[in-house]
Amino acid sequence: MKKILLIFMLVLLASCDKKSAIEKQIDEIPVSLTVERFDKIFYETPVSDFVKMKKKYPEFFPSQFPDSVFISKMKDTLYLELYSEVQKKYTDFSPVQEELEDLFRRIKFYFPNQKTPSKVTTLISEMDYENKVIYTDSLLLISLDLYLGKDHKFYEFPDYFKQTFQRSQILPDVVSDFSSRVIAQPNEKTFLDQMIYFGKEMYLKDMLLPAYEDFDKMGYTKEQQIWCEENESEIWRYFIEDNLLYDSDSKLVQRFIAPAPFSKFYLEIDHESPGRIGVWVGWQIVRSFMKNNEVSLNDFLAMDAKEIFTRSKYKPKK
Repeated sequence: MKKILLIFMLVLLASCDKKSAIEKQIDEIPVSLTVERFDKIFYETPVSDFVKMKKKYPEFFPSQFPDSVFISKMKDTLYLELYSEVQKKYTDFSPVQEELEDLFRRIKFYFPNQKTPSKVTTLISEMDYENKVIYTDSLLLISLDLYLGKDHKFYEFPDYFKQTFQRSQILPDVVSDFSSRVIAQPNEKTFLDQMIYFGKEMYLKDMLLPAYEDFDKMGYTKEQQIWCEENESEIWRYFIEDNLLYDSDSKLVQRFIAPAPFSKFYLEIDHESPGRIGVWVGWQIVRSFMKNNEVSLNDFLAMDAKEIFTRSKYKPKK
């Protein structure tokens, strides 16, 4: 028994040393990130200096809109109140900047051929929840008006949207936007293809945001995460018994992949479940695959969903 315990401890220590060595390499990667608070620039610039501001930041003033549209926003009391709320929440942006710098180090480590932004620009985007962050080679745009906290008075959205409008969702949203650059689009349109595609995105969050809780990576509450864990075997049984894995019905995306107040099993449990259950299950399949196979991250991201599933040896927890 003592011999077995000793072997276990040696394996554990070797694993920790390897992890520590990787972390040291990541920490040594240079990242230079500047932050430009365009939200402050826009709402604190006097109207008399509008032309100067427009000339300096032409990318934020599309030519199809007359100057009067932007000047009206600068004066609008509701926008000014929204700006005030953003400043209260993000008076000091440096904690977010530090997290972003760590994220970009990890991206450089795992994807050395991928460019990372050198500049972060914060702005107020008129509640454009479909573009909360925009990741480019040189610039990262973050709409701070969409990260004020789920209970903020300005949010007139369904709860399942509002729970993603939190400070803790900035980094997961950045990874989601980045992921489309490195994850191969599925060749097929089956439910399994969709689950594995988004499961890969979630696994990237495991790799790039190791300090984050699983429920924050998903945009869930802790209770929703627990529900998934406690009902994993029942969810999987439903998918198998209804022969959903290789079904190409587009309605399955709306039922189990797309953001929604709950997943649609058409059972009594529906209103207890969180939306995007298919993404969560795909994540567990992908985690099982990576646990049971020696494969590089880049090769894994390019792999076919069916092969990943077959080799994953996935067994839901009971």
